[in-house]
Amino acid sequence: MTPPAAARLRYPLDAVPLDDGAVEVAPGVLWMRLPVPGSLTHINVWAIEDGDGWAIVDTGLSVPGADVRWEALLGGPLGGRRVTRVLVTHLHADHVGMAGWLTQRFDCSLWMTRIEYLTCRSNVADVGREAPRDGIRFYRRAGWDDATIVRYRERFGRFARMIGALPDSFCRLEEGARLRIGAHDWQIVIGRGHTPEHACLHCPALRVLISGDQVLPRISSNVSVHPIEPNADPLGEWLASIARLKTSIPADVLVLPAHNEPFRGLHDRLDRLEYGVLRGLERLRDRLRDGPKRAVDVFGTLFASRVDTDDPMRYTLATGEALAFLNFLVVRGQASGRCDAQGVMWYRLNEPAAHGDAGAHHIQKPSFPD
Repeated sequence: MTPPAAARLRYPLDAVPLDDGAVEVAPGVLWMRLPVPGSLTHINVWAIEDGDGWAIVDTGLSVPGADVRWEALLGGPLGGRRVTRVLVTHLHADHVGMAGWLTQRFDCSLWMTRIEYLTCRSNVADVGREAPRDGIRFYRRAGWDDATIVRYRERFGRFARMIGALPDSFCRLEEGARLRIGAHDWQIVIGRGHTPEHACLHCPALRVLISGDQVLPRISSNVSVHPIEPNADPLGEWLASIARLKTSIPADVLVLPAHNEPFRGLHDRLDRLEYGVLRGLERLRDRLRDGPKRAVDVFGTLFASRVDTDDPMRYTLATGEALAFLNFLVVRGQASGRCDAQGVMWYRLNEPAAHGDAGAHHIQKPSFPD
């Protein structure tokens, strides 16, 4: 496979926002940053001038001190003006965490896609629950040992604890919808794979795309299978979204990502993301030719850095992504899986069919032992 030309990404802004500051990235569009733990260090949040106030896009984690950071932004670069509405690209805690606080503080509406809102409500409801039987079975199927399962049970619902209480109603964002925010129209473009119904916001007049986690310049977003839908094909949805973004968004937009810096070179970056997935699938097929493998056996094939149980979050993300690659092959009839007596799924590469439609999709349902 020939790699695409080295991505010619350009980072046109010289400054990044200070802790309680903002940088104007386009007329009436402000870039702000909030801290997150771990290697990401920050999330970018955006304020779009909206009449006498601001529409906020993404909100940061609901953690101690988050309200103080927001009050500093509201009274500082946002000039004490009200928040007119809160738009959230997707359900992850660093994006939706403070949405409830902001909507309550300003008595304004929350805007999300339907699946993201309802899934987020479901995740928040898991806080305080015991880890479900289906979740334990899911990770045992992937090859987790008993000690790692114990950690999963102890940590269950932890991420949702960084999401504040959501409002009980929302305004729906959907593919192709146009929102008038201030002086400009913004079009909603839906991406899938990282989450089920991720909203990106494109303003043709400003030539700006708020991409959330759907397109990041320096890292590839996690694409995972989760216990709630073990047969899902998020990697197929991710590749389809890459193709759709290339046809629907011009190459010369300024991309405003959730992490790292604003950049130009959208189509080059999409090409590189697609290539990374296709190369990973090639390596996975080669690995499966050696014999049946569990999801945990293919980490070294798919990921450049070591993955081990000492980092439970990374181990969970790696498991979900390995399953996304394996499910991609299973759904397309290129691999199949069989559960052993301990409930562990072993995947093998299928021999190419001698007859029939090689492109047909076949779903191998997992056979869980009782």
